[in-house]
Amino acid sequence: MKIQGLRWWVIALIALATIINYIDRQALSVLWPAIVEDLFPDKSALERKQIYANISIVFVFSYAFGQAIFGKIFDWLGTRVGFVLSIGVWSLATIAHAFAQGVLSFSIFRGILGIAEAGNWPGATKGNAEWFPTKERALAQGLFNSGAAIGGIIAFPIIAYLTLHFSWQMVFVIVGAIGLLWLVPWVILVKAPPSMHSWITDAEREYILTGQRRVTENEVDEEEEYTPSTTEILSHKQSWGVIIASAAIDPIWWLFVFWIPIYLNEVYGMNVTDIGIYGWVPYVGAMFGAWFGGLLAQNRLKAGWNADKTRKLVITLGCLIMLPALIAMSNPGGPTIAVLIMAVILFGFQTAIGNVQTLPSDLFGKKAVGTLSGFSGMAAKLGAVGLTSLVPYLTAGGNYTPAFVIGASLAIIAVLAIWILIPKVEPLKKKA
Repeated sequence: MKIQGLRWWVIALIALATIINYIDRQALSVLWPAIVEDLFPDKSALERKQIYANISIVFVFSYAFGQAIFGKIFDWLGTRVGFVLSIGVWSLATIAHAFAQGVLSFSIFRGILGIAEAGNWPGATKGNAEWFPTKERALAQGLFNSGAAIGGIIAFPIIAYLTLHFSWQMVFVIVGAIGLLWLVPWVILVKAPPSMHSWITDAEREYILTGQRRVTENEVDEEEEYTPSTTEILSHKQSWGVIIASAAIDPIWWLFVFWIPIYLNEVYGMNVTDIGIYGWVPYVGAMFGAWFGGLLAQNRLKAGWNADKTRKLVITLGCLIMLPALIAMSNPGGPTIAVLIMAVILFGFQTAIGNVQTLPSDLFGKKAVGTLSGFSGMAAKLGAVGLTSLVPYLTAGGNYTPAFVIGASLAIIAVLAIWILIPKVEPLKKKA
């Protein structure tokens, strides 16, 4: 049996995993107004916000180290087994949330969830590097990144709807079970890499593998692929450009992932049902941004631009889109305008982030991609921890302006890291 366009089926499954990933992680934030009324009825608004922030920090810390751990796991065990471990554990952790009784139990289950969910991104990046030629990687990255946006879009109304019929505990069980079902088509379809897969056509195999060969000065480089150790990876300033840019830009995303429901609840007095009506709108912008960033990069590469010019253009454009919108959030007016401005911010973020996440595969060979992706992902989540821990204090009294100003500053830092530390986006060679 041969399947036409098998690589697109693989990336579609990875995108679906990303959708499930975001439904699972968003469940806590959307359900939080109901959870606090049940478990923390005597706490003040600031205390409730601090409890939520602390649980979220546990998640992001776990997520940060999980990215480094799973980066190595995917390099050691491969994409197929890596995803089975990642999504299997995070689905069970989501179900376990139903049994949480307080801060400690929520933190434990949230920590397990964070470690396991972290595997999605180094795994997706590695899967992208394995299944796609270089010129299609930004588009593929944008497709599975759009899964995060789609997950955010559907999580809000789905969870809000489920709360009308089930307790918050049962909602966690339902969304966790979805991930376990995903394992079935993944194990069946992704049974081998493209070089050995029996269902891939000869033409597609040749297209993928030929498109992955390194090119230097318009000539194919037939030398053995550079496979650096972890120490060697970190000795390159280009690696630090990726790491610092990730650490700067990623907290902007998490600022909205964690705090959109809390912001809408605190600033506009919305309950879970109201949040379900408004909270999905920003993720529509994120979805279109993921597609736009991938398609723009692919268009420029097909037009003859090199990876250096393409990546820097798209990343810079995305950050420039975010800047004025982040400042505008200081006084958005009504909730409709607020979520529309958020949509612009997340559009800009997703335009940039797909190309930031593609940089490891532009700089290193397949055997090192997962490692650098893991380290940059870990740095990104540590940056998110820093901003998340500050939000309850920055937003005291319901004023979120300081948090948005910091977000704008981080966008500038991300652009500077790319331009200064990565003089040219091209395959790196072993240092003399």
